[in-house]
Amino acid sequence: MSQIVSFPVGGMSCASCATRLEKVLNRQQGIQAAVNFATARAQVTLDDPTTQLPLVLAAVQGAGFVPETSSVDLALSGLTCASCVNRVEKVLNALPSVQASVNLATERAHVLFIPGVVDVPALIAQVEKAGYGATLYSQQNPDEQNSQHRAEWQREWRNFVLAAVLSLPFLGQMLGMLAGAHAAMLPLWGQFVLAGVVQVWCGRAMYGGAVHALRSGAANMDVLVVMGTGIAFVFSTAVMAFGLDQPVYFETSALVVTLVLLGRLLESRAKARASAGMQSLLHLQPRTAHVERNGQWVEQPVEQLIPGDVFMVRPGESVAVDGQVLDGQSDLDEAMLTGESAPVAKTKGDRVFAGTLNQTGALRVQASRVGAQTVLSGIVRMVEQAQGSKASVQRLADRVAAVFVPAVLGLAVLALALGWAITGDFGASLVNAVSVLVIACPCSLGLATPTAIMVGTGLGAQAGILFRNADALEQARKMDILVTDKTGTLTMGRPGVVQVQRAPDVDEQTMLGLACALEQSSEHPLARAIVAYATARGAEPAAITDFKAIPGQGVQARLSAEDVHLGSLSYMLQLGYAVDTALTDGWQAQGQSIVALARAGAVVAYFGLADQVRPEAQLAIAALRSEGLRVVMLSGDNERAAQAVARQVGIDEVVAGVLPDGKATQIARLRAGGQHCVGMVGDGINDAPALALADVSFAIGAGADIALETADVVLVRSQLTALVDAVSLSRATVAKIRQNLFFAFIYNILGLPLAAFGLLDPVLAGAAMAMSSVSVVSNSLLLNRWKARRRWSV
Repeated sequence: MSQIVSFPVGGMSCASCATRLEKVLNRQQGIQAAVNFATARAQVTLDDPTTQLPLVLAAVQGAGFVPETSSVDLALSGLTCASCVNRVEKVLNALPSVQASVNLATERAHVLFIPGVVDVPALIAQVEKAGYGATLYSQQNPDEQNSQHRAEWQREWRNFVLAAVLSLPFLGQMLGMLAGAHAAMLPLWGQFVLAGVVQVWCGRAMYGGAVHALRSGAANMDVLVVMGTGIAFVFSTAVMAFGLDQPVYFETSALVVTLVLLGRLLESRAKARASAGMQSLLHLQPRTAHVERNGQWVEQPVEQLIPGDVFMVRPGESVAVDGQVLDGQSDLDEAMLTGESAPVAKTKGDRVFAGTLNQTGALRVQASRVGAQTVLSGIVRMVEQAQGSKASVQRLADRVAAVFVPAVLGLAVLALALGWAITGDFGASLVNAVSVLVIACPCSLGLATPTAIMVGTGLGAQAGILFRNADALEQARKMDILVTDKTGTLTMGRPGVVQVQRAPDVDEQTMLGLACALEQSSEHPLARAIVAYATARGAEPAAITDFKAIPGQGVQARLSAEDVHLGSLSYMLQLGYAVDTALTDGWQAQGQSIVALARAGAVVAYFGLADQVRPEAQLAIAALRSEGLRVVMLSGDNERAAQAVARQVGIDEVVAGVLPDGKATQIARLRAGGQHCVGMVGDGINDAPALALADVSFAIGAGADIALETADVVLVRSQLTALVDAVSLSRATVAKIRQNLFFAFIYNILGLPLAAFGLLDPVLAGAAMAMSSVSVVSNSLLLNRWKARRRWSV
């Protein structure tokens, strides 16, 4: 039966593109296609969707166009181990156009798909078909989320307490046997009842997970635990029912289930602590705001605010949404945004951001960005995206987890068969097989990477360092070459007056007042810098007349009966003024732009202006070089100006006069051969191509939006020292991931042979398995000891 599929297509620039794509698609056998340029969609009728749809998508790409994708996050339930993760990824990726990544720690799936080819209900149905639960993920109120988690944890706690109470007689019996008090043995019917309740009731969730997994043709951690404890229980029941001359293992059945429940309880608590960084972000934005309505202040939910609304932020309150101060003066704690604890003064015209804390005065603010458009929401989205992604180092663990459970089942059967054949003792061989099933733990493999990523990205967000994904977090530590832009990155991005030289007989306030009057009507960056310099020193603008601007040269006016001029050196020479070349050549050698002021037939003052170097730049560059990084500066400025900045910050390698596309070329040159991991830090639109091409890219937080969207890491603090912290955090996180993977692998490598050869009791195996995941997550939590370097001596 034929099927019609309609999907969006990107890259079409005119109607002829649509016609060409339509012809390409109609060449495919059994396909009828119509492409609409106005809606940018392709409608395709397929005779056999299963086999033809991948061919259609490949044909679209082969024609030079791109089937446009959407993304969605699914909240999953029923995941117990890395095998579950692989199963869900496999069934989702089996759908056409779908690319899915599942995170065990966050229990979420991030899915890319082509709308029209696949929809959200189909994704959810595919997950449910595999035996797991799925719903469309939505960001909950943090208080509601915590309440839900607390209720779930309490249910798990009550279930564990019941299992522990029922298992205590078995523990007493085992201790009595070790002491030689065999009289303390429980009657068989009592053991059967206690172990049966633990198996059937307390372990019901594991049985449900095992059944769902087996129905979908897979096996997970639940299957291993249920098989191990279930075999021990059934075997013991048969011994009791038929009066066989064999030992019973009711205590093994009950105690192992109890220990597994304890392990999952502790694991759940540890995972909650691992996500503490995200929770702290979610708690920053207030739930309500005091909004001005018809001259009255009314309390209103933050979700109802729209751009243009005016709201009040009182002392001690958090800012509700992003906006601009209309009235008032206060100090705001912006540590949540920048990682810096020093308060920031705010007054009329200044921008404020959602989640920042007002400390002193009241502010009247007009909302500019609300809801998902606020900076805080963007940070939360970026952190969620990073926590839901996978680092490349996880791929080995994923490959192992994919075959882990079947391999363990095979090893258990082999241990039973060989042990029975060699020793002739079926009971002892069965115990060995149960130990193999119980001790195996793919959970630790699945949690090793994502829990460390969760902690690392949360710490980064708190320090004003936003990693876009796990690969960015991993790549930052590999970087051995850092390419840095000059303007706006090493420098403040705006010129300032750095030197002033006036004639001996000229009063400073008179000179500054005249310069301020001449430049106050200009929007040129150099003019604004001179006005700011004069105003800061209390100069009052002089009363000038007949003002006239000469484009590209300077300005002129009259002061009383005198002509006054202010402008470039070439403008001064053009007017016939003598210029002090010894002075000006020295300043220009330092990369300064020079503006001269002339009156009464002579130059009376020189202003040296330059883009001011960031105060922390020299320390940051020194710290990066001490870590073994090679630092290269790219600049579109002339060689002299670029070298002047490079000398100030301690960079030896400079490439000057580089156009925007040339920056990308320089990145490609440094990456050639694949021997180096090249990083790029920038802030502007002209940096975007180079940022996209670098192995790992950093954007200064105050930079252009396109740079922030392109970069892998956003430095919200707008300081180069944050880059040093980003590299440090990357190295600490990857080190923790490697430790976790080592522990996970070595645990299974050592534990499985010991269990197979009968050197490990099933109860001890259960205890070890229960603690393996807890130990991995707890090791990730040790990453919280990492601290950003808050204080730099500038």
